[in-house]
This record gives sequence, structure tokens and C-alpha cells, in this order.
Amino acid sequence: MHRTRFSLSLALAFALALTFAPACMADGFTLTSPTVKDGGTLPPKHLLNGFGCTGENISPALQWQNPPAGTRSFAVTVYDPDAPTGSGWWHWVVFDIPKTATGLAEGGRLPEGTVQSRTDFGAPGYGGACPPEHHGEHRYIFTVHALNVEKLDLGADSSAAMVGFFLNAHSLGSATLTARYGR
Repeated sequence: MHRTRFSLSLALAFALALTFAPACMADGFTLTSPTVKDGGTLPPKHLLNGFGCTGENISPALQWQNPPAGTRSFAVTVYDPDAPTGSGWWHWVVFDIPKTATGLAEGGRLPEGTVQSRTDFGAPGYGGACPPEHHGEHRYIFTVHALNVEKLDLGADSSAAMVGFFLNAHSLGSATLTARYGR
């Protein structure tokens, strides 16, 4: 009898998961770029010009589609989890992007009211990839965050960790693409 109840409960849970899972996944929130391909190598124009790297330090164009219902603003982050710091490296932190936006233009032209805050380079703005030499290939995770608030009430002097805390607190969903680069 006890085994039958467990089997019925398990079957019911599985049926409910199958019923509701497609609805949760149906939104199809996606992030793409004309120059940064998911799983591809980061192009030279998006690399840092400094620390021994000779890129152009130009932020890539990004486009997103199908944000979750109720989205009131967006944020974009670029993060290298492979940086030898013990806590990764934040290359770009952008928030308060209007809900009407469907992407960001190449080169840091941002919608009015958008805020760029401090990265691990110590200043606001995009900082391209420049991993240490002979450290292997690093991953650069570009993420668009759909948020349930219009403004995060943070400034350009906010740390990436502080912004990350508020992004997680107000997240409706996110979409990522990951590029790689090593030297």
C-alpha cells in the first residue's frame, strides 16, 4: 500500500512536470550578436587594448528576443569565470536599460537613462578580453537579464558584486552567449 501511494505520487509529480515545463520553457528568451558567436572565438575588435593585448576594446552589438512577461528593464553583464582571481573578472556591467530596448549597439552607444557601472578594471564601461598569456582559453559569458523593476537605484560607482546582488533579486530570467579567447 505504501509503495502504491509513492508510485502514484511520483507519477502525478512527473505528469505535472510534463504539463507545466513546456510553458516555462516556451518563452525562448535569447541573446545573439552579429560578431560574437555562441561557442566561438571572441573577435579582435572586442579585445582589450592594454595589458599586452592589442584589440580595439569595442563592445559588441547584442540583440535579444522574447523576454519574459512582466519585464520592466534589462541589464547586460560580461563575465570571465576563468580569470585567476578566485572570483572571476567582470568586463562589463550595464543596467537600467529600458524595457523597449531589443539590444545594444556596437561601441557602447546606450539608450538614454542606461547606467554602466564599475568593472574589475576599476572604471565603468566595456573592458575587452585580455587573459594572462599561457593561461589557456577563457570563457566570456555575455548575459542579458530581464528585470521586474524599471531602475535598480544604483550608480556608476557601484561594484559588479553589488549590481549582481540586485540583478539576482529582481530577475525574471536571463539569456546568455559564451565566447572564448586565450593567448
